[in-house]
Amino acid sequence: MPSPSLLARLFGLAAVMAIVPAGAFETPAAWSVSRQMIVVTTDGWDVDHGTLRAYVRDGAHWKQEGPAADVTVGKHGSAWGVGLNPPEHDGPVKKEGDGRSPAGVFRVGPAFGYADSNPTALPYRGLTASDYCVDVDGSPYYNRIVDADTVGEKAVAGATEPMRRDLHFNGDHAYRIGFVIEHNPDGRKGAGSCIFAHLWKTPTTSTAGCTAMTDTTMERLLGWLDPSKKPVFVLLPKNEYARLREAWNLPAP
Repeated sequence: MPSPSLLARLFGLAAVMAIVPAGAFETPAAWSVSRQMIVVTTDGWDVDHGTLRAYVRDGAHWKQEGPAADVTVGKHGSAWGVGLNPPEHDGPVKKEGDGRSPAGVFRVGPAFGYADSNPTALPYRGLTASDYCVDVDGSPYYNRIVDADTVGEKAVAGATEPMRRDLHFNGDHAYRIGFVIEHNPDGRKGAGSCIFAHLWKTPTTSTAGCTAMTDTTMERLLGWLDPSKKPVFVLLPKNEYARLREAWNLPAP
């Protein structure tokens, strides 16, 4: 999407920090102020499931908060996305429609759901039947959630992400509660769009590029996440996590 970041106009959030070029820093300055981190690790680039852990910063170290949980990710695994981390060149790169979840470090964006309100501390959007996330590459609304009643039906033509999936897809509850993973916040053409953490259909049902989990896990995260602690979401294959952990100051496994 054009700057500002995904959902910024809808939620009044600040634009996402620019990505720091590779080699420009020795410490992960872009998320050094974060005091909450959600970490998802998988067994490889082409694996469609993984393990989620939540951490809080305790001084200079990370401390796990709550139990680990199973998640599913993209049906084709994961690939480097556009986030806060410096660019990486080893491994696949996320593209629109590739069925891969973006790997890297990303801001946790606003929450959303079918109900009008939610007790989460995150900014929250109660979804309507006319809300769409635009996944049409080249659209001026690419990688943004918009209300078709506001921007017009032509603006969402071709979009395959109606947010009220229960109304559009026979009661689908995937987006009953969830939050935005701020991949590709500036809407770089072809880099991928509409990346969320949401509810899974079954423990073996992969996604088109999001991260899916049980209702219990999602409710726990929404109750725990605090925007004042600048939470971030990390997704990496285990070998990449091990390679980057010290340089990026990630929690010990």
